[in-house]
Amino acid sequence: MIIQLLQILLVPLAFVFITYFAGLRFGRRTGWLAFLSLSYSTVITLLVAMRGGAAEYYEWRPIGMFGLNADGISIPILFTISLLCALISIYSMSYMSHTINDDKAQFGLYYALLLLYSIGMMGAVLATDLIEFYLFFELMLIPSYFLIAKWGSGDRDRISFMYFIWTHIGALTLLAGILSVGYFSGSFDLQSIVSGSIPENLRLLIVCLMTVGLLVKMAAFGLHIWLPHAHAEAPTPISALLSPAMIGIGGYAIVRIVMTILPSAFLEISIFLAVWAVVTMFYGGAMALVQDDIKRLLAYSSISQMGYILLGIASFQTLGVSGAMFQYVTHGLGKGILFMVAGVIMIQTDGLRSIRKMGGLAAKMPITATAALIGFLTIMGIPPTSGFISEFLIFAGSFHEGFQLSSMTRVALSSLGVISTALTAGYSLWAVRRIFFGELPSELTNVKEAPWTMTAPLLVLCAISVILGIFPDLVERFLLPAVKAILGS
Repeated sequence: MIIQLLQILLVPLAFVFITYFAGLRFGRRTGWLAFLSLSYSTVITLLVAMRGGAAEYYEWRPIGMFGLNADGISIPILFTISLLCALISIYSMSYMSHTINDDKAQFGLYYALLLLYSIGMMGAVLATDLIEFYLFFELMLIPSYFLIAKWGSGDRDRISFMYFIWTHIGALTLLAGILSVGYFSGSFDLQSIVSGSIPENLRLLIVCLMTVGLLVKMAAFGLHIWLPHAHAEAPTPISALLSPAMIGIGGYAIVRIVMTILPSAFLEISIFLAVWAVVTMFYGGAMALVQDDIKRLLAYSSISQMGYILLGIASFQTLGVSGAMFQYVTHGLGKGILFMVAGVIMIQTDGLRSIRKMGGLAAKMPITATAALIGFLTIMGIPPTSGFISEFLIFAGSFHEGFQLSSMTRVALSSLGVISTALTAGYSLWAVRRIFFGELPSELTNVKEAPWTMTAPLLVLCAISVILGIFPDLVERFLLPAVKAILGS
């Protein structure tokens, strides 16, 4: 029996213990061990993709059967997560050296927690059982909480606790919906759940519970309070996972779980989700436009980007939902680049985060400036980056739903969504202009480019964004048939 999918999780799990003890001797170089294990998971993901997907089921007596499934929806998400985690392992060697200094034991602990965090995200994407999904969903929370509490900046104790409480409440709301589904259907396995067994008068309530719980993780407007604080004060390598990888899993789960189990009930609330999405897009973009702290700008930008994903999902159309999942990949690439750029600037300027105190850095840091421009172009949706394709699909699906239903409300919401992209362009170009061009402040005259361990990951993500923008079929060939099967259209 081929156990490739299980290896994606077990190899990093084995390296959790290896990296912890290796850190006592090798210090920052322990990052190469974490990179090795996560690169293995990335390679396995690519091999599974070449085979068209895979599904594996195992029996573990304490919990019974559990399964792992890599299909057209989960493969692009899984690849994005594993690649980001692998690259951040390298990036962290230089970045965390400025926080941890020479304490080798802390490097071992950092990379052990990073691997656990990675396993939680990858396991949630692969899960075929609702309880299994919930366990991995919570596993994402615990190591990320300790990573923020231990190595974050500012009032990290209060902020990490806020992050934990908000996202845990969201997870418990999701759990209430999961347990309701299991009680009425008699199963937690996604393929075995019979939606007809769930009382009709409770379906809408269950969908709302699960969706709201997942929207907390996505930091949709009104449920976003934790995100600007957590992403701004987390260690920058962790911010580069919290924002691009973790929060988007909420959108993935809406498609994989809510939309799959109770599609008709989800369709009933889709118009409200579309409104919520547009408000989130405008709010996040407007708040990003007025930020001076570079990491808070990127945090509010992530809120806005989650609005794009939610709008695509709310369209309930093959193009729109596929675009939303493609946007996960786009956001992972673009925001991964940008948070790492922020970290590079902070390290090379002795912790500077205020944008108004920057300027002219392109001459001193040309690689970082180029990467930042590509990162911003990606989230703006400008060709030839992947963002153009994902946003095109989202808006095509959203408009198609409006015209198909002859709903002027949906058409108006779609139009507002398009208009909100002007905010994305506004804060992106304004940030590039103020950070990298203009007059170089006298106190930054000695700034130089970061070491290759920080710039190489940036260039890899930039290259992939451009490649997917030119050859979008590398992702669409997986997403479109899988989403079409879920929607039955």
